Amino acid sequence: MIGLKGTLNCIDNSGALLVECVNVLKNKVNNGWGSVGDEIVVVVQKARPVSAAAQASVSAVKVRRGDVRRAVIVRTRKPVRRADGSYIRFDDNAAVLLNNKKEMLGTRIGGMVSADLRLKGWGKIVSLAPRTV
Repeated sequence: MIGLKGTLNCIDNSGALLVECVNVLKNKVNNGWGSVGDEIVVVVQKARPVSAAAQASVSAVKVRRGDVRRAVIVRTRKPVRRADGSYIRFDDNAAVLLNNKKEMLGTRIGGMVSADLRLKGWGKIVSLAPRTV
């Protein structure tokens, strides 16, 4: 579960390294807490540095520190119960940045994601991830 003011690692290649949750975009049935597959609004707290040569290239960094973006939660430290009764928990909280059309901002994913994302309509993220658990 990710609450307001929670920090998450960004595991895509959009340029963000650490993001902070400022809003959970879903029905207010869980009192502002988000879980795997929920869309959130984040502020980029730490981003990769941008050199002058990298700005001119096509694969330039897409975000900077202080940018407000949308993201989807892909891993949480809080255990999530699955339909078969098992629980899955990760070592950290992680997210993937989205654009306004709910598409991924980056083109690659650099870590494992929860397989529950496929059930919540984020199949593109699951297919690009190197490993699902």
